[in-house]
Amino acid sequence: MNEGRTGSGTIDILAQKFWGRNATEEEKERIYAAKSELFNTCPESKSMPGAREVLQKVKNAGLTIVLVTGSAQNSLLDRLEKHYPGIFASERMVTGFDVKQGKPHPEPYLMGLKKAGVKAEEAVVIENAPLGVEAAHAAGICCIAVNTGPLPNHVLLEAGADIEYLITDKEVTI
Repeated sequence: MNEGRTGSGTIDILAQKFWGRNATEEEKERIYAAKSELFNTCPESKSMPGAREVLQKVKNAGLTIVLVTGSAQNSLLDRLEKHYPGIFASERMVTGFDVKQGKPHPEPYLMGLKKAGVKAEEAVVIENAPLGVEAAHAAGICCIAVNTGPLPNHVLLEAGADIEYLITDKEVTI
């Protein structure tokens, strides 16, 4: 439910919950470094079946692809080129490094619109997390939600998605 939020924002939520205050910048740096170290010991996840082919079709159609992610983890961002070679240009990425306010705030998607050189009504967001859906909706962009994981089916629609797809190992449900 917190996917898409910046690391700093997630750490502050946990600090509020457990310490009753926001984390200091030093604490954020230390916690994020420990999280990144642990993340890098995990096996690499598989790419979503069909994602590369869909992205290549979008690119071949001459449409601009902008990646908007809350991640500021270089190892994760580096994997994008491995899984999706030639799809995501660094000048058309909005990451946790670029924004002051992460999802669900609209800033990441508003920045993405600017990088694409389009208006909200000319764009479509593909999202898999409630916070991202909320951010796209707040930015005024049509949002197609793709439920790829453990979320209940209704969560993404309740967050404001215009359309929701559920992807399982065997089928896609609209």
